[in-house]
Amino acid sequence: MKFDSILSEINGFGKFQIKLVLIQMISRMTLPCHFLLNNFMAAVPSHHCNISALEDGAIFGNLTLPQKLAVGIPAEQDGTPSSCHMFSKPQYQYLSDSNSTEATSPVKCQNGWVYDNSTFKSTLATEWDLVCSRKGMNKATATIFFIGVMTGAPVFGFLSDRFGRRPLLLASYLLSLMFAVLSAFSTSYVMFVIMRFFTGMSLAGISIISIVLNIEWFSIDHRTFSGVIISLDWTLGNWLMVGLAYCVNEWRMLILAVSSPLILATIAWRWLPESARWLAANGKADAAHHYIMKCAEMNNTSKCMANITPMTLLESTETESENKKYTILDLFRTPDIRKIAICSGIVWYGVAFTYYGISLNISGFGLNPYLTQFIFASIEMPMKIGVYFLLEKIGRRFSQMTALLGAGLFLFINMFVSRDKWVIRTVVAVLGKSMSEASFTIIYLFTTELYPTVVRQNGLGYTSFIARLGVSVSPLIMLLEDVWHLLPAAIYCAVAVISGLVASLLPETLNSRLPEVIEDIEKPRRQSTRRKETE
Repeated sequence: MKFDSILSEINGFGKFQIKLVLIQMISRMTLPCHFLLNNFMAAVPSHHCNISALEDGAIFGNLTLPQKLAVGIPAEQDGTPSSCHMFSKPQYQYLSDSNSTEATSPVKCQNGWVYDNSTFKSTLATEWDLVCSRKGMNKATATIFFIGVMTGAPVFGFLSDRFGRRPLLLASYLLSLMFAVLSAFSTSYVMFVIMRFFTGMSLAGISIISIVLNIEWFSIDHRTFSGVIISLDWTLGNWLMVGLAYCVNEWRMLILAVSSPLILATIAWRWLPESARWLAANGKADAAHHYIMKCAEMNNTSKCMANITPMTLLESTETESENKKYTILDLFRTPDIRKIAICSGIVWYGVAFTYYGISLNISGFGLNPYLTQFIFASIEMPMKIGVYFLLEKIGRRFSQMTALLGAGLFLFINMFVSRDKWVIRTVVAVLGKSMSEASFTIIYLFTTELYPTVVRQNGLGYTSFIARLGVSVSPLIMLLEDVWHLLPAAIYCAVAVISGLVASLLPETLNSRLPEVIEDIEKPRRQSTRRKETE
């Protein structure tokens, strides 16, 4: 009897699974809060050079603020004061009622900046003056965070395949909370980025382990539902972040606020079960039977346990060697799983690169950042409901292709919409964001179904590593707009289209059993080879 058949017998979608999803929701809601935190924590408010040093007596001192800005700071093409330049001497000739003086060339800000604190009380940019020539350091905070996520994904993937889902999940909770608190109390930019690196590394464990633990407890018939329902945690977390960011406009307190659910998640961890599928695949039949019994009792299907013994569970996973230890290298040893690893890695890169390219550029659509983030979060809910029916009707592969190609199309359209038409730009951006969000929802479920149980966390860790590589590069792509203002959008569009085409090379997994060992993936190839030899 296959493990999926055992799950179906004891009700693979009952109170036990609902409890599992609800407990996981607490920690997963913190993921979008941290992953998209730079939209608010690293926001750059309106600013101009500090020109207080230009005061030269009664003339400058008696001017109004607009007049001081007019004589002390050069104007941009749109008439607004320059953010990065000032005059070394007051240019009184720009005042109609003043005598003409000799014009001087603008210079870089000499005495720091003055920031508009009406929206954000303090941000990373205002804390350490990460503007103008130092704006790359501001973008780098997101990049360094996602390098941490990229590093943590394969580490936690390997460790959770080796030691189990449950203990590594607790380690992720505790480490994420500790490093988040330390980053909030950072005394320098260097300390902050180091703490953010380790925060991202720790959060990677929650990201990849929680979804695998959920899916491994759902039966075939409800696996699509489980993959979509857990992705709604991201939407709820997005709404939570908007509310917290609106109420807490000081970046240190905001980090503490978005990290606080991890305290409750750590307490609720004691009620989380280990994956019985992983236990059985690793020869821990008695422990697997213990959790299967708990599931049957909670789902009121205990009478079905009469024919399910520890030996039955052991046989259900067809484990050839209890002592074999799998690593990420096993993803590339044999032909079929190697093809899956390469193609899924490319698709993950494209999905993450495109999604965060849109999500981390909310200031580029002309709306208030809180409103833009709220709109982006709200469109996710109906999109994910639509994704559920799409996955059930046409499968994973075609859905993944459609979502990525659609995101590329809307990014392409937005390249030709002028910035002053912010309504059209926002509508098209929201549609592109919804397609990229759909691709993210699909790829998580798709990946867990592609890889066998013995290397599932290694597979998800590897693909998450590739994805975070894309995310790390994504914020820095926006710096290329200084070269050509359409270049970032063109790059995002091209990556989305290419990864969408690569998705067509992956096998379909709709209504198929989860593979338990690598041989389950390679069997079709071996059977085909044998048929050719006998012909």
